[in-house]
Amino acid sequence: MSAPDAGGRPAGGPQSAFARIAAVWDRIEVTLVGFLGACAMAIAAIQVFGRYIDPAAAITWAEEVIVYIAVWAVMIIASQLVRHDAMVRPDLVLRLLRPGMQRWVEMFNCLVAIAFTFGMLWYGWTVVDTALLLDQRSSSDLQFPLWIYYLALPAGGALMLGRYLIRLVRYAFFFDPRTMTVGGHVPAHEVSSALAPPVTLTTPNVE
Repeated sequence: MSAPDAGGRPAGGPQSAFARIAAVWDRIEVTLVGFLGACAMAIAAIQVFGRYIDPAAAITWAEEVIVYIAVWAVMIIASQLVRHDAMVRPDLVLRLLRPGMQRWVEMFNCLVAIAFTFGMLWYGWTVVDTALLLDQRSSSDLQFPLWIYYLALPAGGALMLGRYLIRLVRYAFFFDPRTMTVGGHVPAHEVSSALAPPVTLTTPNVE
């Protein structure tokens, strides 16, 4: 995994503003995902109760709605993965670079991620717009408007896009090598033979 964000909150200036915005943003996302999870568990409990205890109270659309909720929760929490630098990625080569070079690699990574998440936002909104135009609904008794389900894609893309923009600004203008770089130590068993330094054998002089 890569290095976490700075642990301490700056005293003032733009970094302090970023920290306050991120704190509110985090709280909203975590609260919303927790609420969605609670709703999914409640719906699942009602379904189990109706299926095994009171069939008259059974609902036929529980699995469908749980899938909708799960997709929305995953797309929202993906923003937190960007926030805490928890996206899965190999960092062996990154650990071998100097802090200044790591900074440029991270900025390039942010630019690629911004392009990708913008594509998610644009393509996802196209799907939502089509679903609204055709008034697409689920085939179950619920007749759920599918544009709400499809909206999870552009929403998740927009959240991650915002996170990567903030990350890019931090690396470009507020770079701190003490807290924003990956540790330079690589265990010997993780270094491949191609990257390992050459071993020089010396023969002791025997008189």
